Amino acid sequence: MAYTRLSDANVINEQYLDSILIEERLIDSVEADLKCSFLGAEFSMPVMTPAFSHLGNYAGRKLTGLEEYSIAAKELNILNFCGMMENDMFKRIADTGAKTVRIVKPYADNGKVRDQMEYAVECGAFAIGMDIDHIFGSDGYDVVVGEKMAAQTQDMIASYVQSYDLPFVVKGVLSVQDAVKCADAGVKAIIVSHHHGRMPYAVPPVMILPDIKEALEGRDVEIIVDCGISSGADVYKALALGADAAAVGRSMLPYLEKDGAEGVNIFLSKVGSELKYIMGFTGFSKVEDIDDSALWFK
Repeated sequence: MAYTRLSDANVINEQYLDSILIEERLIDSVEADLKCSFLGAEFSMPVMTPAFSHLGNYAGRKLTGLEEYSIAAKELNILNFCGMMENDMFKRIADTGAKTVRIVKPYADNGKVRDQMEYAVECGAFAIGMDIDHIFGSDGYDVVVGEKMAAQTQDMIASYVQSYDLPFVVKGVLSVQDAVKCADAGVKAIIVSHHHGRMPYAVPPVMILPDIKEALEGRDVEIIVDCGISSGADVYKALALGADAAAVGRSMLPYLEKDGAEGVNIFLSKVGSELKYIMGFTGFSKVEDIDDSALWFK
């Protein structure tokens, strides 16, 4: 089929996810347990929030959408992410008590990169990281909300890793090459992502995931995948193909906009329930045991 340049990566990603089928394995199967470990902490399930930025106050509510979904993450005991923002907004997110990873943009002003990372450490962030897939825009280096971005080298990433006593996460990995460079730099986790289709014809994250998993075998780097994750079935497929966890994205927004923290809690609980249901149907009682043996590719 023909793809449009504006949305092709998202269409391709959705089609690939939906093309993967799941076989049943019911005899000797037992009820599944969703609890998992990630970066040394225990969580209720391997489903994480996205690194959203610039969410305002929905329906006249007092808290911003960023705070509301962070509250839901705290209530559910799942790992929370946030993206581009100034320090005062991050402090409000940190004050919700959610275990939060602050993903900093690759600002051309490296002093701002360092300031935001240091502030996250001071506020008790669970981890810090960088969003590398916002380096380039349509006409050179990207400009996001008036802020110019800059190229990031492996040595720069290694310097961030070495400067702060927190796990470092790189978001926007979509190749074995970048995954290995992250591992060589000492990064503790990567997010395999095309950032909702920033590059035309980008490979679906779950398609390249098995190759990245194989390349990182024994490297002590944990893997999250996002883009198009909207159900327990999507999470299951991501885990089966090599991810340690999956992050929902825009699929969460309608629930957040309508009902705030409660809506996010309901949505993510449904995602977890469906994941548990499919694990039971495929004979996997623990998250860490899930593999690709029950997957069929059309």
